[in-house]
Amino acid sequence: MASHYDLEEQEQIAQLKAFWARWGNAITWLLIAVLAAYAAYNGWQYWQNRQAVQAAALFDELEQAARADDVERVRRVWTDLQAQAARTTQAQHGALLAARVFADAEQSADARAALQFVIDRARDDALAAVARLRLAGIELDAGQPEAALKLLEAEVPAALRPWRADRRGDVLQRLGRIDEAREAYREAWRGMDSDVAYRGIVEAKLNALGVDPGAEPEAKP
Repeated sequence: MASHYDLEEQEQIAQLKAFWARWGNAITWLLIAVLAAYAAYNGWQYWQNRQAVQAAALFDELEQAARADDVERVRRVWTDLQAQAARTTQAQHGALLAARVFADAEQSADARAALQFVIDRARDDALAAVARLRLAGIELDAGQPEAALKLLEAEVPAALRPWRADRRGDVLQRLGRIDEAREAYREAWRGMDSDVAYRGIVEAKLNALGVDPGAEPEAKP
């Protein structure tokens, strides 16, 4: 009886050896790949979480510097935010904030660079559109209306179309294209809700061009 079981065990061992000889190498590499993927996933999660924490801390510091109108501190923190967490949402919002501080300080080159950062990297269409609108304003103030108009050619989310139209009106008026400017301002005025305070500014721009939008018939859909 013992020899019978020994024979069965020997057959099983022989089968196992044959199976391992055929598939052992593939199984080993599969296990290595699975473990490597698991380790990479954990590493990626750790890196993502670490970046998020760093970005949040830096953005908070950037906000403090902006409230204090500390331009050099804003520049330093913004540089750190780009270096350490450039792919985060906080970096996009930080760029817009830094650009405003730089523009207020009449440091247009730094403002341009920060806004271009958003345009090039933003995953959110609305953020990229806001950056283009602000950059167009900087170009217009710098006496570059053609460059500003080009920036305004890009499509924007529906909620921002009245604001783009208003900025286009400013640019077109600077270029002496008054009829087109009127139409742009009309589009902006009609697109803004009546409770939006800025609508009154757009109306004033139209009045200065001889248009009373409230007296005009509503555009047919």
